[in-house]
Amino acid sequence: GHRDFIKNMITGTSQADCAILIIAGGTGEFEAGISKDGQTREHALLAFTLGVRQLIVAVNKMDTVKFSEERFNEIVKETSNFIKKVGYNPKAVAFVPISGWHGDNMLEDSQNMQWFKGWQREG
Repeated sequence: GHRDFIKNMITGTSQADCAILIIAGGTGEFEAGISKDGQTREHALLAFTLGVRQLIVAVNKMDTVKFSEERFNEIVKETSNFIKKVGYNPKAVAFVPISGWHGDNMLEDSQNMQWFKGWQREG
């Protein structure tokens, strides 16, 4: 998201039952998003503050990291740490690796990420 559109994000989120947090999986992009002043961190906090208790995290741009399972797991770990601080239970949050550009895991299982077997709620 862009800072100019935070007002729109708040308006939509205030009426939502579920949020999908799209995280850029690219090297440097993810780190910028979860930094102290990052948009990813801000959006997760706003969603929780506005009462959205169901969260899905889509890790996008997996094509830019060669569909790396290791990179996905690193992002899941880091994201879980900060959403827990916000108030979410990471075990109840679905994390899905995607590539919007190529359509991987958007409508059908990805042939590029056969290591991803789906998600099941833990907690």
